[in-house]
Amino acid sequence: MAKEKSEIAKSAQAAPKSGSQGSVMKKSITIRLKRGTIACNPIQRATINGLGLKRRHQERTLENTPSVRGMIKKVLHLVEVVSEVR
Repeated sequence: MAKEKSEIAKSAQAAPKSGSQGSVMKKSITIRLKRGTIACNPIQRATINGLGLKRRHQERTLENTPSVRGMIKKVLHLVEVVSEVR
């Protein structure tokens, strides 16, 4: 039993604290839907919905990840990048 307590104490000391990194500003990207999706194929419409855009001129701020950038690249003719924080 004492052995288990010492193992628990060691694992608690080795675990990094979540607040130790300080305030790290996340990379974000803001996009705007500049064209409607009425004449798009269903795959492009699903990509727009996946980005969280529903109507024209709606803006959405997303985390700048490779998956989001790939989605934007697929529908670049329908959206515009308003701002990008690196």
